[in-house]
Amino acid sequence: MHELSIVESMVELMEEAAGGRRVRRVTLEIGVLAGVMADAVAFCFDIVAEGTLVEGAALDINEILPVARCDSCGREFECAWEFECACGSHRITHLRGYEIKVKCIELGSGPVNFE
Repeated sequence: MHELSIVESMVELMEEAAGGRRVRRVTLEIGVLAGVMADAVAFCFDIVAEGTLVEGAALDINEILPVARCDSCGREFECAWEFECACGSHRITHLRGYEIKVKCIELGSGPVNFE
């Protein structure tokens, strides 16, 4: 389960960003094409966070739908699992859907955005 190592890295990042303050809420973005199961991340989160500044934090996971741009006609479209533009081209560039990121952590003193 590679989700465990991903969550370990994220918790480490959150603790560093928190600067010694308790983390209250965490918002993650996980692209549906990233090969990471949101349920597995949620399962690992409480276990990995135990004994850290992130322990007890609420976890919000937003799944990001894949979006692509056609290299032939320039059209942008959601591309759930089909990778063909309406114009018939298979030459596309993925814009979203593969990301795994900590979007925001909420501390006692307010949110820290990662943008």
